[in-house]
Amino acid sequence: MFQADWLRKHWFQILVHAGALLPLALILWDYAQGAFLVDPVREITTRTGRAAIILVVLTLACTPINTAFGFRQVLRVRRALGLYAFLYVGLHFLTFVWLDYGLDLPLIFQAIFDQRYVLAGFASGLILLLLALTSTKGWQKRLGKRWKRLHRLVYIAGILAVVHYLWLAKDFRDPLRYGIIVAALLVLRIPHIRRAVSNMRHKLRAKRKPHGNPGARA
Repeated sequence: MFQADWLRKHWFQILVHAGALLPLALILWDYAQGAFLVDPVREITTRTGRAAIILVVLTLACTPINTAFGFRQVLRVRRALGLYAFLYVGLHFLTFVWLDYGLDLPLIFQAIFDQRYVLAGFASGLILLLLALTSTKGWQKRLGKRWKRLHRLVYIAGILAVVHYLWLAKDFRDPLRYGIIVAALLVLRIPHIRRAVSNMRHKLRAKRKPHGNPGARA
């Protein structure tokens, strides 16, 4: 009984953790099966990068989803999604500096500052590193009101991630899709738009509520 109650209460968090770890599990499985024999660096870089940008977008989507649908459970997984996004960014960067550039620091710095898509991705990763390090309750208490302002940098990280993908990709369709989604999520965070969406949700919910039992007033 206790286990069933716990699962009912935490099913969404379990689903999010499993979904966030699935890309990593698939990468490890495919690597063990020898699926990366042709170009392992490219394959790992592509898949960790895709997982990272999806998780950044999902992190940005938490507040708008709660605003539009009143689904408060997304707020409980927002921090976890951000940390998973940083995990994949870290793996993406590690693949770049270790497997691709062999930890050759002069070449790495040259790539960062000479190739604009690398610079955009590196800047996005630095922001996510800062947010991951200050994501604990201890840092939230230390920074007080400044903590929220600091963590709004995730918007910039999301924009830079899309720019990184856009400058890197040969086919612009996928990065443009992510760009449109990120732009829409940022628009939904504008205070008066956010209030309008929230008010509309409350009005729709009020209309759905039954207006009492007519027989009780007869």
